[in-house]
Amino acid sequence: MSPPRTAAIIVAAGKGERAGGDLPKQFALLGDRAVVAHSYRALSDHPAISDVVVVIADGQQSLLAGALGDVPHVTGGATRRDSVRAGLAAIGDADRVLIHDAARPFLSATMIARLLAALDHAPGAVPVLPVADTLARGVGGLGDVVDRAGLVRVQTPQAFHVASIRAAHDAWPDDAEATDDAQVLRAAGHDVMTVEGDPMLDKITHPADFAAAEARLTARLISRSAAGYDVHRLEAGEELWLGGVLIPHDRGLSGHSDADVALHAITDALLGTIAAGDIGSHFPPSDPQWKGAASDRFLAHAAALVAERGGIIDFIDLTIICEAPKIGPHREAIRARIAAILRLQSQQISVKATTTERLGFTGRGEGIAAQAVATVRVPGV
Repeated sequence: MSPPRTAAIIVAAGKGERAGGDLPKQFALLGDRAVVAHSYRALSDHPAISDVVVVIADGQQSLLAGALGDVPHVTGGATRRDSVRAGLAAIGDADRVLIHDAARPFLSATMIARLLAALDHAPGAVPVLPVADTLARGVGGLGDVVDRAGLVRVQTPQAFHVASIRAAHDAWPDDAEATDDAQVLRAAGHDVMTVEGDPMLDKITHPADFAAAEARLTARLISRSAAGYDVHRLEAGEELWLGGVLIPHDRGLSGHSDADVALHAITDALLGTIAAGDIGSHFPPSDPQWKGAASDRFLAHAAALVAERGGIIDFIDLTIICEAPKIGPHREAIRARIAAILRLQSQQISVKATTTERLGFTGRGEGIAAQAVATVRVPGV
């Protein structure tokens, strides 16, 4: 028998007004990406999940494209349940489904596996956490304490057999609203299994929650630095590209691409921070498609790989080694260009230049060298 097909639905159609700000909270930045992008990546990267559908409100298409690019999505309805039903209709013949709130960004692969394993024993499963605080009624003042024994906090994602949750939503009364999908399944007479929840899955609701989420994100990251180095020969008849800037000179650098030693060194440094090999392994000089290619493509590729690993580029330090041309007049243009390629601020880019006191191949004007150090933050192992 083939394994069951599992899909995921991210409910991202809310306005997020309680979180404040100009954007709905699911599209606001958390770290270097939108809130919804964190859980989308966790779900789409999981080997057991074949499809991820995002449910958005009408008019949020451009916000979604800015956050995730061109991904499968549908337009939701006036209520959360309408949005979930739209998502359920979009996943086709999937056997199992995870339904997740976009405002819970820190979803782990362990949690996904835990929920899917629970579906072997029940038609529905939800993560829960015990209630630690004293509970009391509090309208207009402190009222009676509520016994917290047996009470739990219910989180998402919630996992279901697709046929069961579809039928349960169809049977739910149209004049009633459900705050989550587990209660819909229970109302239809099905059992819902609980699994251990995760405090990292707390929902972003209020402005202060963003600060807490940023702190959690920072706590999950470790700092790494790596170095890159490159050399190219100076030859007559070639253009001189350094740091993505065309510099007037009587000779240019020779290589299979545009031979931009500065961008090549930074590319290798970034690849080093995630142990992803070197520039030659990604863009072999033997491949004719890279002949004469602009090196900004190589650097953008390395930056994208860092982002895919959940990394954040903090700083780039570049040193260009040559006798001529003088780098000083072009320093700010180079900083600005590198920052633009990496989508950083110029203050995060350092560009220095030095000579070798006329020693060696750079001292004789035969070529130019560059070395770079990249500092990034990546999720800890």
